[in-house]
Amino acid sequence: MNALIAWWARNTVAANLLMMGILIAGIMSFISMEREVWPTFRVNWVEITVSWPGAAPQEVEEQIILHIEESLADLDNVDRVRSTAYEGLATLYIEADRSINMDRFINDVKLRVDGIASLPRDIEPPRVRELLTRNELIRIGVSGDVDERILTRTAEKVRDEVALLPGVSIVTLFGQRSEEVSIELSENALRRYGLSFDEVTSAIRASSINLSAGSVRTSTGDVQLRARNLADDQTDFNKIIIRQTPDGGTIRLGDVARVIDGFEDVNLQASLNGERAILVQVMTAEEMNVVVTSQSVRKYLETAQERMPEGVSLILYADESKAYYDRMETISKSAFYGLLLVFAVLILSLRPKVALWVTMGIATAYAGAFIFLPANDVSLNFLSLFAFLLVIGVVVDDAIVVGENIHEETERTGGGVDAAILGTQLVAKPVIYAVATTMIVFAPWLFLSGLEVEFTRHISIIVIAALSFSLIEALFILPAHLSHLKAQKTEGRFGRFQKKIAQSITRFAQGTYRRWLFAAVRRRGVTASIFLALFILAIGVSSTSWLKFSFNPDVESEQISVDVTLPEGTPFNRALEILGQLQKAEKALEAEANERMDGAGKLIENWYTRARQNSVLALVRLAPAEQRDLSAKEAADRLRELIGEIPDAENLEINYTLNQNQPEIELAINHPDMDVLRAAVADLKAHLSTYDTVFNIRDSLQTAMEELRFSLKPGARELGFSLAEVARQVRQAYYGEEVQRLPREGSDVRVFVRYPKDERQSLESLSDFRLRNAEGLEVPLLSVADLHYQPGIKRIDRRERQRSAVISAELSSDMREQIYGELRKDFYPAWEKRYPGVSRGEIGSAEGQAKFMAEILSLEGIALFAMYALIAVAFRSYFLPLLVMTAIPFGFVGAVLGHLLFDMPITLFSYFGLAAAAGVVVNDNLVLVDYIGRLREKGMGAMDALVEAGVARFRPILLTSITTFVGLIPMMAERSTQAQFLKPTVVALSFGVLVATFVTLFLVPALYGLGEDMKRFMKGLWTGRKQAPLGSQSQSEPSAAE
Repeated sequence: MNALIAWWARNTVAANLLMMGILIAGIMSFISMEREVWPTFRVNWVEITVSWPGAAPQEVEEQIILHIEESLADLDNVDRVRSTAYEGLATLYIEADRSINMDRFINDVKLRVDGIASLPRDIEPPRVRELLTRNELIRIGVSGDVDERILTRTAEKVRDEVALLPGVSIVTLFGQRSEEVSIELSENALRRYGLSFDEVTSAIRASSINLSAGSVRTSTGDVQLRARNLADDQTDFNKIIIRQTPDGGTIRLGDVARVIDGFEDVNLQASLNGERAILVQVMTAEEMNVVVTSQSVRKYLETAQERMPEGVSLILYADESKAYYDRMETISKSAFYGLLLVFAVLILSLRPKVALWVTMGIATAYAGAFIFLPANDVSLNFLSLFAFLLVIGVVVDDAIVVGENIHEETERTGGGVDAAILGTQLVAKPVIYAVATTMIVFAPWLFLSGLEVEFTRHISIIVIAALSFSLIEALFILPAHLSHLKAQKTEGRFGRFQKKIAQSITRFAQGTYRRWLFAAVRRRGVTASIFLALFILAIGVSSTSWLKFSFNPDVESEQISVDVTLPEGTPFNRALEILGQLQKAEKALEAEANERMDGAGKLIENWYTRARQNSVLALVRLAPAEQRDLSAKEAADRLRELIGEIPDAENLEINYTLNQNQPEIELAINHPDMDVLRAAVADLKAHLSTYDTVFNIRDSLQTAMEELRFSLKPGARELGFSLAEVARQVRQAYYGEEVQRLPREGSDVRVFVRYPKDERQSLESLSDFRLRNAEGLEVPLLSVADLHYQPGIKRIDRRERQRSAVISAELSSDMREQIYGELRKDFYPAWEKRYPGVSRGEIGSAEGQAKFMAEILSLEGIALFAMYALIAVAFRSYFLPLLVMTAIPFGFVGAVLGHLLFDMPITLFSYFGLAAAAGVVVNDNLVLVDYIGRLREKGMGAMDALVEAGVARFRPILLTSITTFVGLIPMMAERSTQAQFLKPTVVALSFGVLVATFVTLFLVPALYGLGEDMKRFMKGLWTGRKQAPLGSQSQSEPSAAE
């Protein structure tokens, strides 16, 4: 290594070319990188959907879900299975282990599902696909009070045109009804013409055909043969012949039925800013550049309006790329000012040339990191740019140590290339191991098994890459740049000022700090006790209510969503009433803001509302943060107050965050019997309601609604009717039978034959309903079947192959662990006896947090051992690694102090700050301990070596800590909502380094002295002779490190 350092220091051309090569390659990589708001990643979930129109949830569960679950029971690498049975639909979600090949796993699942022979014959083909993270990047509102078909066709046209734009890959529609042809056949018409549903549907299928019949090869070429008579509009359907009468006449479809070419029979009302609307959504995708995508869409909208039908408007409802720009600006601004502060500190403490080249090392390290990011699938996003901000004060540390030592050698020897080489070589060992240990601290974040790794890996990769290149810069490039440095002789005005600062630091180190350090080492037991007491105090504070914990911090969005779910079967008029209630609340919120700001800004840009069946949705798009006087949280809280109570809502969710925070309490309850499950859930909910801090308690069990069930009367089978045949004919009339699919405008339009809508909405029509057997005999339904009401289930949830329900609740204070503990101890034992066979589990954020903490503690434990082993091998000592790593726990003390001062909770991002702080303080400790060892090798006594090493290394230790702290000041002072969730990282790092610096300057020397005391004590016991006091050892006497 010494030879390499010398070669690069003497060959300045090579060093400059290396630096320029890194910078140019880094800039080119930066220009071509993908740009995203958030990183896209694979969630390792497979979704299976099976449509079985008209089937009850129990049938879906028994005949579809149970078979699929059984087929996947012995499939390897399955972590979790979640399934839900709806009316006519089965959905299953399979989570795979993150270490496997996902494409192969999906193929295995497809093979298993396709191989099930016992699924019902009349289901739609099962769909197996990977569940991908898709977020809305841009939303375009297609609005206007025009006919629904015009609006839908226009939205589809806009969707297709936007999909062709540069940078756009996935475009979807939101808030529209699918087109559908409904052939309405009344019971009276069937009886009048003596027809049956089966005869009509068969005639339609036979008449609507589009089939290739092969080809004929003639001498002039091949001629395709095709039978085509495909009805695709109302006129064509009306002409279809149903039956030829004996007298030669014909009965056509138009004679017996009404053909409605319209939309699916779903209640829907959607509007944007008060006008009927459909949203066109540009979704995120892999390899996306949000800047290019946004520019393409905005340019399209500049000219697209003139091509729209009269009365239709295009509105840019939301563009999340603006959030990307805002966040990039926030981070970049903080990084720029942080860099200026770092340079200011360095130039006041070191020679300007040294400060300049040390600061340039940051640019080289950053450029080097950019080179390797695309190869590691890291895009330019909010988290990756934040990682660069995070390491501003970390990557400069090794350059500070090397540059400061070269500066010292230059002042001592007069400068030149030999001073640069020697100054670098003297600190190369601690610098290399310091960088290696920091990498080890961040490495575990690459090996997490949960979804968190998709976020943490971006930060870890950038930190490791930047540190690698900072080491290359410090050892091979910086010495070449400082090889021409000479001892300072002439002084200008700034030189004299800078020299005064440097001399002040030196005088403080030689005077005040020397006295304090001597006292700390002499009373090393007291020193160690004081620091231990501080650590215990920090642990105590962290366990009180003074310091809050929030595993997933809120990331504020510029949109508030209100999602209301009503019980199944609720009349649509009630959904419309709640829709009006939400719209009224939104207008009141906007009016309050307008009055409060008096034209100086605005709160709301756009608002979209939608009522569909039993759900109501409102999306309130907020103005940019700088234009409004309320945060997203404040606006959401006020909107909640204005909405008021919705007593019949099964669920009311108001969200203002990007990360969709989960409820604080989530409990999964499992039991095969639905009645027992309902009772157990109700009992547990009642108990949770006794806690004052628990509110908004809800469960996933939908309110049971009455359903009308059929059972055969005696003699029905003699007439040729089974229960299945009765159900099939009733389903034909009331749900409908699909007879055709029409290719239209790039999609398939379903054609159904069914009763008219007024008959389908009336129970009285059942008394007139006629069943028809194979011989054509008409029999009233009520003569062969009894009808009776019974509570029905609209949805069945399953977890790990058991029927399940989820109870969720919010907390007004951080008491989740206390409540969970009381439930385990006082409630569950008796509860489980009341409901034999019931099982339960803590899921959601609690499950994720517990798994994450167990995993990261295990991985960091391995990392700490690796760090210990690395330092032990380097210094050939079992004791010195413990000494070097002493400061790591005290980073936690600083983090607690910082979070208390800023009144913010400790979050997942705080742990990143602690990891970075560990790297900085280990760097300082290595430099100090290495210098102590060199002094001891020269024969200096332990006491003198401790004091002299502390004084000699005071400036580089101080500089590494101060540059880290001041580099993060702009981010700590940032008030924008975009940066708030990242501030815990900055606070933990900056204050962790601040406190740990005192550990390096005082506690480490004191512990070194205690180690010497222990060595002398053990030697005295072994030899039986009294040992000399600390500080008087001769050169030949071994140190504690040995």
